[in-house]
Amino acid sequence: MRIGELSRLAGVSVRALRYYEEEGLIRPARSGNGYRDYCEGADEVVRQIRGLIDCGLPTRIIRDILPYLDGPVDLLPPVPCAQMLDQVAAEREQLDRRIHCLVRNRNALDAYLKAARRAAGDWA
Repeated sequence: MRIGELSRLAGVSVRALRYYEEEGLIRPARSGNGYRDYCEGADEVVRQIRGLIDCGLPTRIIRDILPYLDGPVDLLPPVPCAQMLDQVAAEREQLDRRIHCLVRNRNALDAYLKAARRAAGDWA
């Protein structure tokens, strides 16, 4: 598929796709006329990349871990780099903090909606 179609399917801009390519996160084939040609399933990969970026992971870490996220376990490196493990662990801790904050905010919104709906029912 061409870049415009992938952009629509994955819900990201063409510019973002070009950036992901520059960062080595995706590697489209090139057709005879030089157009990018993305394989089937590229939209899922792009959505996964977008989700990781939205979670705050830097592209340098995403580039390193992306091949292992959906592949068989035997793809994992036999001896992971200690620095990479530390970086991924730190990113995971940061993600846990964000999740905790999001859950707290969701609970506060739920409480507000419950109270507001109760008050609105009292006025009706």
